[in-house]
Amino acid sequence: MSLAVVYSRAQEGVSAPLVTCEVHLSGGLPSTSIVGLPETAVREARDRVRAAILNCQLEYPQRKITVGLAPADLPKDGGRFDLPIAVGILAANGSIPRERLDKFEFLGELALSGELRAVHGVLPAVLRAARTGRSVIVPRQNAAEAALASTADVRSAGSLLEVCAHLCGREELPRVERGAPMAPARHAPDLSEVRGQQQARRALEVAAAGAHNLLLVGPPGTGKTMLASRLPGILPPLAEHEALELAAVRSVAGCVNELDDWMRRGFRAPHHTASAVALVGGGSVPRPGEVSLAHHGVLFLDELPEFDRRVLEVLREPIESGHLTISRAARQADFPARFQLVAAMNPCPCGHSGDPGGRCRCTPDQIARYRSRISGPLLDRIDLKLEVPRVDHAELRASHAGESSAQVRERVCAARERQLARSGKANAWLSNRETERDCALGESEHKLLDRAVERLGLSARAYHRILRSARTIADLAASRDIDAVHLSEAIQYRRFDPA
Repeated sequence: MSLAVVYSRAQEGVSAPLVTCEVHLSGGLPSTSIVGLPETAVREARDRVRAAILNCQLEYPQRKITVGLAPADLPKDGGRFDLPIAVGILAANGSIPRERLDKFEFLGELALSGELRAVHGVLPAVLRAARTGRSVIVPRQNAAEAALASTADVRSAGSLLEVCAHLCGREELPRVERGAPMAPARHAPDLSEVRGQQQARRALEVAAAGAHNLLLVGPPGTGKTMLASRLPGILPPLAEHEALELAAVRSVAGCVNELDDWMRRGFRAPHHTASAVALVGGGSVPRPGEVSLAHHGVLFLDELPEFDRRVLEVLREPIESGHLTISRAARQADFPARFQLVAAMNPCPCGHSGDPGGRCRCTPDQIARYRSRISGPLLDRIDLKLEVPRVDHAELRASHAGESSAQVRERVCAARERQLARSGKANAWLSNRETERDCALGESEHKLLDRAVERLGLSARAYHRILRSARTIADLAASRDIDAVHLSEAIQYRRFDPA
């Protein structure tokens, strides 16, 4: 029977559904057809595969060849199916044994010479293949990426001939092993370089401990960007499963360089001209955007009011849910987006509102229009908001440095461990029911919060976010209960409202 079955994986978001490549040889005029909803790059595989097989001095069957990619209703794109199609043709022709094919999955694009080229989205495919117990053969350029899946049996090959030799038992392909983690950068941004701004440093610590969203408002040059860039340095280290989730997103996005330091939390800072698709992802073939590339990391939006308002509004759903679904006419893709938002803005168009020197010449209407570019619902989802005033020149000249990132990180990690032991997640991600359970208040604290909600006109969402922030502040103080001092600090982070 001239039929061979080969396994591969498609790319659909960060999932990698199984694709069965069936190759059948029959009588008739020599031709090659590919069915199963192939897109242009997959249809062109027949020419690449034919040239690769001939240039490897192997026999290309002069028969009618039908290649079926199942499931037929799943769109197939890219060059990742070149290798499984070539292996299927050779197996159906008897050049390689068919009985070994069910132990492997194949990914890789073929050059006309028969060499293998790298493809995107290898890591999610390898992680899924590891659950089935099958080995995965990938191009050598993808070996380091595939090796991150330590539980999978991954083999790397440089050409089609090497794959054939392995399947025929003549020469075994090398198994890919994960290398040692990269050493941290020699000079990462450190909090000790920040002069003054004690209140902002404290808010940064609270935000890091509980994964809370943060808004910094102040004149130009007060250190807002400097503070935001130091947040990743005080965050707890990534767990391995979290790092693999982030690495899978980077793999799908083609950010190969970032995979070298795969245990590092992401810090994404898109320019304010970014579109909604660039921010949340999309395209005819859905790809991850900045919010997914910031998964388990920090998304920093500088000059927040300069972003298009419609672009900012797309952040509302992923901030709440931690994931997003991109739907298009032909396909749908899910991406994780459990990011921590840090935003910075000026208090007015010129940036000098409230300056004691009277430098601001903005009218009240101009200031109102500027601040109204940020909607109330988006601001309501930001837990901590505070002003970042100008730093006194004497503090800038001071020789003594503040606490380093390592010192602050110790307290942050201790607070995060308390949260994980109590509820299994950071305080910012607690549901309303979990908030009521873990953030219980005493009678006097309840009265204090009720007065604050009434006086500040806060929403039910803000009410729960204050409770979560207060729980984080109590965790930093190693307190079992939320006291009035913890609650008061959480409330004062909601007092400033630039809208």
